[in-house]
Amino acid sequence: MPLPHPSAGASTRLDERVVLITGASGGLGRVLARACAARGATVVLHGRVVRKLEALYDEIVSDGGAEPTILPLDLAAANAEDFANVASALHSQHGRIDAIVHTAVILGSLGPIEHQSFEAWSSTLRVDLLAPFGLTRALFPLLRSAPDASVTFTLDTRGQEPKAYWGAYAVAKAGLSALLAILADEWENHLNLRVNGVVPGPMCSPLRAQTHPGDDVSRLPPPDAFVPLYLHLLCGQAKSESGGVIDGQAWLSGT
Repeated sequence: MPLPHPSAGASTRLDERVVLITGASGGLGRVLARACAARGATVVLHGRVVRKLEALYDEIVSDGGAEPTILPLDLAAANAEDFANVASALHSQHGRIDAIVHTAVILGSLGPIEHQSFEAWSSTLRVDLLAPFGLTRALFPLLRSAPDASVTFTLDTRGQEPKAYWGAYAVAKAGLSALLAILADEWENHLNLRVNGVVPGPMCSPLRAQTHPGDDVSRLPPPDAFVPLYLHLLCGQAKSESGGVIDGQAWLSGT
């Protein structure tokens, strides 16, 4: 898959595209939402806390972007009916969805399996695996209505190489990788649909601070560093690319 240079992205345009970003009030989701809006997209901002979404809405409008749609939804409590209602509302407002970028995530409980609760596993799996499945499934008709639709999952090395103590988070990310592969296979004959994944790796984020509290996360790449990679997967230049999983750290280093 030909990828853009890490310094690219400024010239990428997303005019007239409707892009849903889950976890838009978080570190990576927030910078992606602003970048997409700055390049002409109408952004659907998903998050759990309304005031954070409203603050992001104001920033985007103040910067001259199209008015976003705010989508408050607690993924840990959402069910199939909630996702169906989201699809219905977005159909009424936009008629289609050109792209979904899944960045919403919770870490859950780290530690030995014997010390982890069923409730903690349930919440983590609901946010990190069941919600991406449920939302993508519910929005499939809206994606199919778009001339060039893209779904991007944010993956993690712990899902590809599970290690002790990572519990439900690693299981969910492994499941997300499997979901990506299944969708790519099922969508092979849908020429207007594509699905890819990005493994950003270590970056300066609240999640990294949780998992590695002793590290100086300020020395890691900021979420902004990965924006050109996500933008590439959203734009028409990646139209023929599906089923790929991109190593963000290798991309940054040029290897």
